[in-house]
Amino acid sequence: MSQYTPQERTGGEALVAQLLEEGVRDIFGIPGIQLDWAVEAIRQQQGKLRLIVPRHEQATSYMADGYARTTGREGVCMVVPGPGMLNALSGIATAYACNAPVLFLVGHIPSDTIGKRYGMLHELPDQSGIVQRLTKWHGIAHKPEDIPGLVNEAFRQLRSGRPQPVAIELPTDMLQAKGLCALLPAAPKAPTVPDDSAIREAADLLANARFPAIHLGGGAVAANAGDAARALAEKLQAPAVMSENGRGALDDRHPLALTALGGRAVYPHADVILVAGSRFLDGHAHPIHANADTRYIYLNVEPSDAGAPRNDGLFIAGDARLGLEAILAALPADMVRASAADRIALVKAWSQQQTGAIQPQTDYVEALRSTMADDDILVSELTQVGYFSNIGFPVHAARSFITPGYQGTLGYGFNTALGAAHGNPDRRVVSLNGDGGFGWGLQELATAARDQVNLSIVVFVDGYFGNVRRIQNRVFGHEIGVQLTNPDFEHLGKAYGLPTHSVDSPAGLKEALAAAKTRGGPALIQVSVGQMPSPWALIHPFVPSPTPVPANPLGEP
Repeated sequence: MSQYTPQERTGGEALVAQLLEEGVRDIFGIPGIQLDWAVEAIRQQQGKLRLIVPRHEQATSYMADGYARTTGREGVCMVVPGPGMLNALSGIATAYACNAPVLFLVGHIPSDTIGKRYGMLHELPDQSGIVQRLTKWHGIAHKPEDIPGLVNEAFRQLRSGRPQPVAIELPTDMLQAKGLCALLPAAPKAPTVPDDSAIREAADLLANARFPAIHLGGGAVAANAGDAARALAEKLQAPAVMSENGRGALDDRHPLALTALGGRAVYPHADVILVAGSRFLDGHAHPIHANADTRYIYLNVEPSDAGAPRNDGLFIAGDARLGLEAILAALPADMVRASAADRIALVKAWSQQQTGAIQPQTDYVEALRSTMADDDILVSELTQVGYFSNIGFPVHAARSFITPGYQGTLGYGFNTALGAAHGNPDRRVVSLNGDGGFGWGLQELATAARDQVNLSIVVFVDGYFGNVRRIQNRVFGHEIGVQLTNPDFEHLGKAYGLPTHSVDSPAGLKEALAAAKTRGGPALIQVSVGQMPSPWALIHPFVPSPTPVPANPLGEP
């Protein structure tokens, strides 16, 4: 009998069988009564499907996000309805902002009570409406036979167009009921193929450009476009500027690779800018660069990411990898450009001059990088060393540097790092935290200890919500609500049975990280620090610099 022949299954069994068909290996979830029949079906497939249970629903979606963005495979999380779903939404919002392919499985109250306001356990007035607002696609099971098709469509959505979270709601009675359920072949990957005429027009613009530049966003990383971007940059001898979410598309050591800070020096000189997989807007919704004399090419699966307030330009609807490969193939085969490496080296030195002046963040970042392999993973956070890492941490491989993107989700980091560690057991993961954000998820030390994941948990401790404190004092001249009462993190780690270290310098951090990596498994490292200088002027061009900015190394445009 074929695996696709209809068989009598419970809805829970149909769910798990189709998830396995789609290639799912891990689910991050917390059991609850509405999910009992799904959890029982997972139990029946132990050895094929792993249920990873954290201590709070917020961790399920964060872990699925970290898993997806670092492995390139879909992340799956599962929660009960109502408060369970609400607890997980911050992670879904972060995944939505960062192009993460996450499947959100949400339990629901019995089908015949939905919308009736009977006061059922975990009932919300409009759960479906809430879920729909934060997902690319949403479905709900009305009978057990629906479930394989819903799962298959969810993966079709995840594997085509823009990779963002999708959701399936599963009423508890539909998971328990039996039906004649037919599985479907796994949804194929179906990236958007760009239009040939637009590709030719883009290639002509770039081939005739005096000084072309390439801007790579998170969509380029999501599309695995790094090799294509590097080859195109080399052919054009164009600087490749990577946004916060685009970092790792090229190794920072590549002669043409630049951070967003370097982009400030090259964009005023560029006559053509190819924007691949990026919204190309800053934190104030202004274009990254807007020069009336510059020609723009926007390669994206989202038409809205090429419209106003950006300057007009050529739009190519397409997958970033396929689009960059096609543009490269369309360039004249005999085109040879003079090396731009020396010019870009000037920009790299200009950037380094500015970042190197930010201390002690520079020394802490160097301590982090020196203990990590090229493809080890840093999950950054909203803390002083984390902010600086957006431009100051050298990134050498795709899917090895993770941030919350524009969502700016304080407290996301430790949970997200746990997902990365579960998905990448052979890569060391470093979780970078402040004592403020770490308080959102410190209960997940239990998860790290239970699963013995390959994870270094670094907590910078200054006793404050440091960034909020700085802003309050700058704007109002005083502060309120920013002081923290912390546990002794060293004792807290030991309470969970974790190896712990307490340090107060970059040298001490380097030594502790090296020891933790050699030992393997999880470790908690407490780093005592004081106030640090603000790196914001280097991260966001709209923030005034407190010191004179060095002159553009390429001269005045």
